[in-house]
Amino acid sequence: MTTTNNEFRIGVAGVLFASLVWGTTGTAAAFAPDVSAAAIGAAAMGIGGLLQAAIALKSIGRAAAELKRFWLLLVVGGVAVAIYPLAFYGSMRLAGVTIGTVVTIGSAPLLSALIEKVFDGAQLSKRWLVGALIGLVGMVLLCVAEGSHTDTILTGNATILGIALGLLGGLTYALYSFTARGLMLRGIRSRAAMGATFGVGGLLLMPVLFMTGGPFLASWNNAAVGIYMASVPMFLGYIAFGMGLARIPASMATTITLLEPVVAAMLAVIILGERLPALGWLGVVLIIFCLVVITAPIRFRVPGMRASAERV
Repeated sequence: MTTTNNEFRIGVAGVLFASLVWGTTGTAAAFAPDVSAAAIGAAAMGIGGLLQAAIALKSIGRAAAELKRFWLLLVVGGVAVAIYPLAFYGSMRLAGVTIGTVVTIGSAPLLSALIEKVFDGAQLSKRWLVGALIGLVGMVLLCVAEGSHTDTILTGNATILGIALGLLGGLTYALYSFTARGLMLRGIRSRAAMGATFGVGGLLLMPVLFMTGGPFLASWNNAAVGIYMASVPMFLGYIAFGMGLARIPASMATTITLLEPVVAAMLAVIILGERLPALGWLGVVLIIFCLVVITAPIRFRVPGMRASAERV
């Protein structure tokens, strides 16, 4: 096994871990229904981002000259980090946990690929295209199944707005993934690139948290939700995600995170008591198969595709 393969496996493992813990956020937020989506998002990403910046402070200091040189990537990434949680949690509140997650995470791979193609001239492999298509079909099935089975009657306008916010979340997620990896490709270490990007985003989210975060102090339950969201999915999850971004392309990383809505749906079934129809389980299977196609280091042939385990 070569060093390149080892690095690739570490990168995939990091993004998979991040996807697993991110999939818990919708269920965790459901335990604090009186806390607004803006407050949940600002606490999770804001505090988590500042924690990342704090542990990376020395690395950020050593990379200060390079970060200043590539300030535009840093600023764009930081703004995207600040917008993402507000859009994502707003989408889940308006359109439902599963649909909001599906739209946000499902749109990110295509938007990420588009960003890479426009700004880097990247060419996507046929293997990635096949895997992404399978995953997106699974996403649609999961979304349709959840939407047709939910007991909550959502107004058309709320659902449309929730989907629009989900698309904005997918765009900003793809954008900060691209800019953070761009900093890494320019010689800035993963810890410094992620710490600086999320530190900027965390600072931008602090005013939102101060204005909306009062309910976190209303009960220990609400406080526990906020602490968990900031420390596990956003702090540990994004450390692992940054480790992955340093080793695999952003388009592959965002595709692997298609696992997140699968985790979210299964936790909703197990913990929140929601039921997932057969169509939804088919979507789950397709998404898992998508991950196998995208990431498995095996050789197989699809008609018209070069038989390789090429990275995208």
